[in-house]
Amino acid sequence: MDILKYVRISDRLGTSGQPGAEQFDAIAADGFTTVINLAVPDSSNAIADEGSIVARAGMNYFNIPVIWEAPKVDQFRTFAALMDGLENQKVWVHCAMNMRVSCFMYLWHTRLRGMPENEARSLMLRIWDPDSFPQWKQFVADVQAQVTCD
Repeated sequence: MDILKYVRISDRLGTSGQPGAEQFDAIAADGFTTVINLAVPDSSNAIADEGSIVARAGMNYFNIPVIWEAPKVDQFRTFAALMDGLENQKVWVHCAMNMRVSCFMYLWHTRLRGMPENEARSLMLRIWDPDSFPQWKQFVADVQAQVTCD
């Protein structure tokens, strides 16, 4: 797919930066049933009525607005619970530039899904390295300290 910073994780999971309004029809046509948006509504490239656009395309929509300067462990927990609940669906997860998402996916894969560290980190590093941003480096450390597989 030709969507900003698109990464195909698996047959049932894709991530990206902000899709254009017209691209949600293509996402639905590819079999995705759910869109999760981790961007805040006032992100520079946000779509004001994204939830309605996604619903018109026939998909479910969830928004967990993660403030860039202050990601929270509870937001990760909400994301992880949502992802676990959507285990049998084809899910598209995006934010403004796929940076929030790639970090959340890295943590979800390593903390809760048993993906090897190097594999999960490689997927994240396609987009960025959160160690370059103090708030994100701390967020990763906090999630790693507080969230474990049951």
